[in-house]
Amino acid sequence: MSAVSLTDIVKRFGDFTAVHKMSLDIAEGSFVTLLGPSGCGKTTTLRMIAGLLDPSEGEIAIKGKRVNDVPIHKRNLGLVFQNYALFPHKTVADNVAFGLNYRNVGKDDARKKVAAALDLVQLPDLGGRYPKELSGGQQQRIALARAIVIEPDVLLLDEPLSALDANLREDMRVELKRIQQRIGVTTVFVTHDQTEALAMSDQIIVMSKGRVEQVGAPEEVYNTPASEFVAQFLGASNLLSAQCTGVSDGEISVEVSGFPKLSIPRERAPKITSAGPVRLVIRAEKLHLRPAGSSVDNGLSVDATVENVDYQGQSARYFLRAGEHQMQAVNMIEDHPFATGEKVSLRLRNRDCAALPAVSES
Repeated sequence: MSAVSLTDIVKRFGDFTAVHKMSLDIAEGSFVTLLGPSGCGKTTTLRMIAGLLDPSEGEIAIKGKRVNDVPIHKRNLGLVFQNYALFPHKTVADNVAFGLNYRNVGKDDARKKVAAALDLVQLPDLGGRYPKELSGGQQQRIALARAIVIEPDVLLLDEPLSALDANLREDMRVELKRIQQRIGVTTVFVTHDQTEALAMSDQIIVMSKGRVEQVGAPEEVYNTPASEFVAQFLGASNLLSAQCTGVSDGEISVEVSGFPKLSIPRERAPKITSAGPVRLVIRAEKLHLRPAGSSVDNGLSVDATVENVDYQGQSARYFLRAGEHQMQAVNMIEDHPFATGEKVSLRLRNRDCAALPAVSES
């Protein structure tokens, strides 16, 4: 049985359709991320699961039970929002215990559950403090403790890390995943941050304009994108116009102007079934720069010129011109970065490429 099932869900706001015929099954105990840019419908979807919004069409089920007409307080869900929504006039312990007060839990049991929840988020001694006395990271942990203390069927997280600074976000990303794995609660996480989605998820649902673009494990959606949108949104990709010249059981043959002939593994081009125009996808970090004229030890080589450099400390993002193609590569820096105007050799491997059907302009 799925923990959450969405069947042909539609959400309209007047004439605007925010979510289009979305169907989805979320496995029990999994960590699933709704990923996409602002306005793609991910938060709207989460709010429909929570019961904060009613779907215009379709059916929502939690643990096999239809909940379209079940109010939020009867769905046994844990919720954590971007602003944490802690009660400023209540102590940390009272904030965490809030949901237990509506579940007929005795005072002694409630006290034990609150203590266990605070221990789980590694803040066991802060029960007597007030939210204003806590850092942003501590407030985030308290909001999480309040959500999990009720032992929810599903934990819903709406961009809970977005208000934190970069270093704290990384720490809390690890911590949040640790807690989820320890208690085994089914979790639906909303974010626009691809790094969070890739690092934390068992499954990623990539959304655009209210529609699901791709559903899959992080490695699958990253290495074998189902559309140009996924390829461009999830990481930095080079998308080049190309021609498929042959399809076999194990590989497809692809020709790109100025490139050696490519033989792409079939699993990296599942939608290509016949010869014709395609789009070649090469992740920026899969292109390895070497000084021009250096020997090719393995893989393929393409001559290019560095047009711009985005220095990032341990790595650099290079903007390149390879014949008629503008490309980008992200490489670790060994001694010093390549300079603007420098001639380089781009190295790539067949297995690092993917292919998509060419989208018609009409």
